[in-house]
Amino acid sequence: MVTAPADELLALDRAAQDLLFRAARTATAFTAEPVDDAQVRAVHDLVRYGPTAMNAQPLRVLLLRSPAARARLLPHVSAGNRDKTASAPLTAVLAADVDWHDRLPELFPHRPGARDWFTGDPAGREAQARFNAALQIGYLVVGVRAAGLAAGPMAGFDEAAVEREFFPDGRHRVLLLMNIGRPAPDAGRQRLPRLAYDEVVTTL
Repeated sequence: MVTAPADELLALDRAAQDLLFRAARTATAFTAEPVDDAQVRAVHDLVRYGPTAMNAQPLRVLLLRSPAARARLLPHVSAGNRDKTASAPLTAVLAADVDWHDRLPELFPHRPGARDWFTGDPAGREAQARFNAALQIGYLVVGVRAAGLAAGPMAGFDEAAVEREFFPDGRHRVLLLMNIGRPAPDAGRQRLPRLAYDEVVTTL
């Protein structure tokens, strides 16, 4: 039996597959070309349809554009991430709203009592906030690539300090920083190895 090449078994054409995955890299340096609000809005309007548990949408995105805002962040970023964050055209602080359940009557209307399930369970709310926001961050990375931009997600920073600086209300947990822009030449490393299908997938 002749099997079609893997890329031909997907609905997306080869160019779109490459843009989102094969040719894309995590960028460590960017050009000076700005990322405007219309581009970010277009990305959000696409990726907001990604699935989450109970249609929860806890991800909150704080865009740092001004030099003053960036200066507030940089002291809390690890030395290895500081220069690339300072020079990126846009940095997003990605946080999970632990009071996400307050929007369930609007977002999950077919279960009117869903909000009450989490009212007295702050630990469970935070676990769900982190889980669903992490899903949304994954969609966001792909959405940034779909806009022809590159994402540079980073975990090297002082989460508690960033929360105190930008989210003093206490209801947000900062999960990740993401630099966004047009990648500079040679901004990404060579493709690192990936596990093969048979190393990941088991069929029973």
